[in-house]
Amino acid sequence: MPSMTTDDGVRLHYLDEGGDGPPVVLVAGFKAPATSWKYQQPVLAAAGHRVLSLDRRSHGGSDDPEHGHTMARHGEDLDQFLAALDIRDAVLVGGSMGASTIWSRVASFGTGRIRGVVTVDQTPRMLASADWPHGFYGYTEENRDTYFADGVPQTGRGTSPLRRPDVVPRLVSALGLSLKDGLKRPPLSPRALALLHDHAVSDWREVVDRIDVPALLVAARDSELWPCEHAAAAAEHNPLVGSVVLEKCGHAANIERPAEFNRVLLDFLTGLGDTRSGARPLG
Repeated sequence: MPSMTTDDGVRLHYLDEGGDGPPVVLVAGFKAPATSWKYQQPVLAAAGHRVLSLDRRSHGGSDDPEHGHTMARHGEDLDQFLAALDIRDAVLVGGSMGASTIWSRVASFGTGRIRGVVTVDQTPRMLASADWPHGFYGYTEENRDTYFADGVPQTGRGTSPLRRPDVVPRLVSALGLSLKDGLKRPPLSPRALALLHDHAVSDWREVVDRIDVPALLVAARDSELWPCEHAAAAAEHNPLVGSVVLEKCGHAANIERPAEFNRVLLDFLTGLGDTRSGARPLG
């Protein structure tokens, strides 16, 4: 398994498929491994792309250190990954917390090496408020320090994949889960909970407003976590940012509706053509 080592000594595992075509870097969500993109990897490779799938620190096959469990550090890891492999003009695709990792990288280091961004069902601000009703269901300033204390709470909203027998086998395969325990994951470590909290209190709306490369925000109509309107609301202030809502799927849209998601992703990649806007640091 290929890997690179960050400047603080953490080995990050990644998958590298598809040859030397235009690079697409896939960044999975919270506790999801690089293999969770299994329904995108062969499709992108067949379309002529080099497909790199990153296991973030403490995810998948990467090291699980005691330190660095913040979105800022995860964004820095992504920056170092791109530099270590000398990846240029990449399209970064992030699912859930993977999207926040991309926004963190852009916030700290700008859009150098980046040709475009695609996010999968991740609101840029999880805290809900009167002026931002597109946050995580039930998560407000009043409970911001306790809401995720035990992990990701069930909201009772959207469509649970457990109620969709056509989706369950794909989730089991992509995420390495077991049907015997109802697709539940092992208890979260204090390090994982610290990362989850930092993710939850982050606000990437200004980064989306100011990004200077094309971006597409993909939302899930039946997301269990937040209203699908988050994508259109976040995109409205930047002409380079578009949004789309995938129907009949929940939060794991790229797994639940892979054909539809892949079509949207490939259309975005095709639409980029051979040009990109001048990337610069955001400052």
